Amino acid sequence: MSNSKERAGSISWTDLTVQNAEEIRDFYEAVAGWKSTPVQMGDYNDYCMTTPGDGKVAAGICRARGANAGLPPQWLVYISVADIEKSLKACRGAGGKVLAGPREMADHGHVAIIQDPAGAVAALFQPFK
Repeated sequence: MSNSKERAGSISWTDLTVQNAEEIRDFYEAVAGWKSTPVQMGDYNDYCMTTPGDGKVAAGICRARGANAGLPPQWLVYISVADIEKSLKACRGAGGKVLAGPREMADHGHVAIIQDPAGAVAALFQPFK
């Protein structure tokens, strides 16, 4: 996940939440050449997908459990914001919807899932300072 050095307005993370995380992990390993590193989530693993050669983290493959249970199986971008409450108020005021959150995301920050007036879904992410 992103760190506190991410600039507000930048895309700081991308992940995909699915029921069958291992199958989809294997799919992207075959198709994109990504490698996976397990991320312990209690009694199951999610996966950080890294690029071949340099091993940089490219994205996450997450299991649709816990806080992610209601997310649709689509790639989700995380947009860093300076003040998540202010951004959520602006989202509602501009005709968007807050679908989930805000909630604390482990040791990283706060996240909320929004939907814009056209129906597109994104996450807003405010890193811990």
